Amino acid sequence: MPALSRTFTPAQAAAVTGVDVKAVHNAIDKHIVVAQSRPGIVKSKRILSDLAVLKLKLWKEVGGALSQERRLALFAEIEREPKAKTVKAGDYLIVDVAAARKEIEKAVKDLTEAESDVTTDLAVLGGEPVFKDTRIPIRLVATMLRDGASEAELLEGYPKLNARRLELARVWAAAHPAVGRPKKLSEKSGTLRSSVSLGKLSGVGA
Repeated sequence: MPALSRTFTPAQAAAVTGVDVKAVHNAIDKHIVVAQSRPGIVKSKRILSDLAVLKLKLWKEVGGALSQERRLALFAEIEREPKAKTVKAGDYLIVDVAAARKEIEKAVKDLTEAESDVTTDLAVLGGEPVFKDTRIPIRLVATMLRDGASEAELLEGYPKLNARRLELARVWAAAHPAVGRPKKLSEKSGTLRSSVSLGKLSGVGA
């Protein structure tokens, strides 16, 4: 993945691989993948390379079918041949590494696009991350979608959103979880029923 080379927090790695963030930390703790640490930075700020992210993806997809010895051999072979399209992981198992890279590349592109469409400003909602050129909190949109709001309702209530922004809201929120327990929609203002309730629920303008 040389064109998309970057580093990832555990949450970002989880978002682009489909591995639960707790499982990402578990993989680091068990030395399945190696995290780069920064002096004085806490555990939650572990940093993963794109190669470590590829290993996480493969661990998720084929790890259960491999012994620890064969999994380590697979990872070692990938390090030796980082551009290999397929890697032999056993007598009868050939791993399609190119397909895993392709899926990660798409996920990274989506995450990069999402991050480029979000801004924070202390003068706007106290620094809450919002979509660019709006006062619409991206985490709120992701929470609404998670808790059952339809895309049609959100698009009607927030004209500055579009289907792509709704998709990216999910991606961004997965990669940048809020600190503490996220609030459910019902804890904010009740059940979402119409575009009118959207405005009441969010307390922000479109």
